[in-house]
Amino acid sequence: MLKAISLHSIIPVRTEPREGSEQSTQILFGETCDILEQVPRWNRIRLHSDGQEGWVDAKMISPIGGKDYTAYRKALKSATAMVAMPMAYAVSENNGQTIPLTAGTRLTNYQTLKPQNPQTAPVGRFEVLGVGFRIDPGMVIAQPLALNEQNLMQAVRFFLNVPYLWGGKNAMGMDCSGFTQTILSLFGKRLLRNASQQATQGSPVSLLKHAHAGDLVFFDHNDGRISHVGIILSPPFREGAGVGSCTLVHCSGRVKVEKIDETGIFSVEQADKDHPDGRYTHHLAAIRRV
Repeated sequence: MLKAISLHSIIPVRTEPREGSEQSTQILFGETCDILEQVPRWNRIRLHSDGQEGWVDAKMISPIGGKDYTAYRKALKSATAMVAMPMAYAVSENNGQTIPLTAGTRLTNYQTLKPQNPQTAPVGRFEVLGVGFRIDPGMVIAQPLALNEQNLMQAVRFFLNVPYLWGGKNAMGMDCSGFTQTILSLFGKRLLRNASQQATQGSPVSLLKHAHAGDLVFFDHNDGRISHVGIILSPPFREGAGVGSCTLVHCSGRVKVEKIDETGIFSVEQADKDHPDGRYTHHLAAIRRV
């Protein structure tokens, strides 16, 4: 089967082979995929990172095979460094071109180079298919963060107010599951792409009062279908917590922090004359720990 790699910052993946088709997800720089089908101008692909399938513009992905593919996949599997900030910039050592990289992009063969001049800042370096790139090491985490409330708060604060975008998983626009997938990747957690798929991962948490920071919370429609996901930010019974202090971070309209209880998400943004203190916007269906 033909393989390909993305050498662009972000590539939209669509549900049908046409530009006006719905975006279902995105491919980040350095991600690889199988090419399942080829038609004029378009390839149907399956991402190796989460198994998501869809159509991409054929000229936006680069075929890779043989020893190059084997070596790169080995490097990618062992890569622990990734972009941690919403957006960072890498500079190619080959031609000097600058490539914007979004959070969650994995960096293969990464190292921090110590400058010969102590007055000069260190430089991060990674390599893709034999081409070196330089990047600010302050934008990179070399090892996954420990999943706790403090680290989670530090990570998500850079993403607050990122707008909602169906199929998005970058700082210019994310959907709810693209947000959870990106954030938890910084903590070494590999999530599937959609909320309903993520709801099958990890182990169940029976009650909200047992939740920890980093647990996924899922919400459903009246028919019981999972339609939304967020991340517990401040668990309800951490030391010093008061009643009603449990919060989650999620992407609904934009990335934001809101209160949650056993009923669901309580949004003060939705206050009106009938609900002056706010109202519930999402019904809690399940909690999972990954």
